[in-house]
Amino acid sequence: MPSPIRPHLVIAALLALVAFAFAGDASARSKKSDKPNAVELTDELRPPDATTQAGAATGASEYRIGPQDLLEVSVFQVKELDRQVRVSANGQISLPLIGTLQAAGRTVQELEQDIAAKLDATYLQSPQVTVFVGEFTSQRVTLEGAVKKPGIYPLSGRTTLLQAIAMAEGLDQLADPRGVVVFRTVDGKKMGAVFDVRAIRKGEVADPDIYGDDIVVVDQSGGKTALRRFIESVPVLNLFGVF
Repeated sequence: MPSPIRPHLVIAALLALVAFAFAGDASARSKKSDKPNAVELTDELRPPDATTQAGAATGASEYRIGPQDLLEVSVFQVKELDRQVRVSANGQISLPLIGTLQAAGRTVQELEQDIAAKLDATYLQSPQVTVFVGEFTSQRVTLEGAVKKPGIYPLSGRTTLLQAIAMAEGLDQLADPRGVVVFRTVDGKKMGAVFDVRAIRKGEVADPDIYGDDIVVVDQSGGKTALRRFIESVPVLNLFGVF
């Protein structure tokens, strides 16, 4: 179930940020400054800062387990110790023969080593432990604007833009399918990319991966907003603008 949020607070903050960027850009142009425009385009949709992401799309080894993630723990040739456990709110899990240990904040590889070390110390000789993250529940995506059910939704494994929109039960009747913006933090900078979901559905454009903490905002048809000006400033699909 999506987490409750106050209507339009997220999109209002983003629109204010985009409006500020455009105002700053106009001011810079009027002063003939040598500084780059407030909106700078890059040529690829890059993943967000690696230290904060689930790695759901890539299986990245640097993913740090979080509270409420669902883990599948298995010990080679010891079926009795295989368990599916959910990380508690305080970041811990409980396993047979081991008891409680800290999981949140650890990478999958680190947790595998922790479990193997505890089993090796008392019960098994050189155990082979595998940990798989079944649900990246600690990672969430916010969907706002012209979708049927705006909200904050958990990511469970790899999720694309179309799948994220489906979580919110699709676009509403006022949505502009050409004006879907993904906001993301990359290299410490807030960035935005514009997508045309019609082109994605036709296979003309790749369906981009969505990561934890992404914010997806769907513009309304005919809207005259700062978000619309941002969308119109991006001439090519899948380009990020820094603001």
